[in-house]
This record gives sequence, structure tokens and C-alpha cells, in this order.
Amino acid sequence: MELTEAVRRRRMVRSFATTPLEPSVVDGLVADALRAPTAGNTGGTSWLVLQGPEETATYWEHATTAGWRATSSRSAGLSRAPVVALSLASPRAYVERYGEGDKAASGLGPAEAGGGGEPAWPVPYWFGDAAFATMTLLLGAVDRGLGACFLGNFRGETALLGALGVPGGWRLFGAVLLGHPGGSDHRSASLDRPAGNGGSRLHRGRW
Repeated sequence: MELTEAVRRRRMVRSFATTPLEPSVVDGLVADALRAPTAGNTGGTSWLVLQGPEETATYWEHATTAGWRATSSRSAGLSRAPVVALSLASPRAYVERYGEGDKAASGLGPAEAGGGGEPAWPVPYWFGDAAFATMTLLLGAVDRGLGACFLGNFRGETALLGALGVPGGWRLFGAVLLGHPGGSDHRSASLDRPAGNGGSRLHRGRW
């Protein structure tokens, strides 16, 4: 599929079929996502793939509330996704990388090495890189005829990562649900909202 077509066809699927995905398909998608750019070639992003209802249940248990699962009209459709891929980033990896010789002048390295540490970063590259990788995965799903949905990190991060044995210092950027569309998606109310801020989103030369 051409990139332009994948971009135009991409949408969030919020109701999945229970049909499992071949592990090789998932591995290929994640391998492509890991080729997304990382600042300073840090490689400080990772994916943790939960496949099958036994594994994905851990995500739903910690990242959502019992009340939401019981009352949301979308809960059942979302939770049927056979794969939940967690997009993770290590702030420490970036801070340490930017303390190395070729990057030390940035002032973004570890505090113990004379840098400013995490607070010195006006825009945290670790979340930017996680976003690049996430978009690569979303477009890859379209290319393979699959449905996908991104869910942000709203709650339960510490408990979820602890339950999954993720080492300390890693952050959850969000989760990508993968699977075959279930055919009973709820139309998002966000689609009725005017796009953008009421003006042009493209500016040339100056605002």
C-alpha cells in the first residue's frame, strides 16, 4: 500500500473481533515500529506486547477502572482486541545519551555530570520518539489490513508496569490495540467537532 493511501485510510477502530493475530504478523509490525527515529540514536524506546486474553487482561485490569468496564459502551469492543502493544520510553536513557561527549554541550545530560537532567528538557525527546514509533505501528496496521486504536496513559501506570515486571525508570506512553475490526464500531462524537482551531493549520513564512 502507498504511504499516502495508508495515511488517508488510517482511523481509530474501537470494536474488535476476537480473531487472533499470527505472532509473525505482530512481530513484523513491531520490528517496523522499532525502526522509527530515536534522537541521538539513543534507542530508548521499547514495546511490550500482550497477546491473547490472558495477557491483555492485565492491561485492562490496571489501566481502566471497574466502573468504566461495567458501564462504557465501548469497553467490550475494545477489550476484544487480541493484541495490546505498550509503547514505552526510558527518560534516563536519553539523559545519559545527552551527557556523552558529542552531546554534552546541550546541557541535557545527568545532573551528576553537570547537566540539567530531566527538568532541563524543554521537549522530552523520549515521548517524541515513542510517538514516532506509535504512528509507525498504526500505519503498519493499515498496510496489513488490520484495525488499530491508540489509548493514552491516563491511569494505573505504576501498577501496570509493576505487574508486567517492567524495570524502574520506564514510562508508559500509551497502548496500541491491534486486531481485525469487529464491524460494530461506535461513531466517535469527536467527529462532529470542527477540525483545528477554526483557522488554517498551515502557515508559510510567518503566522
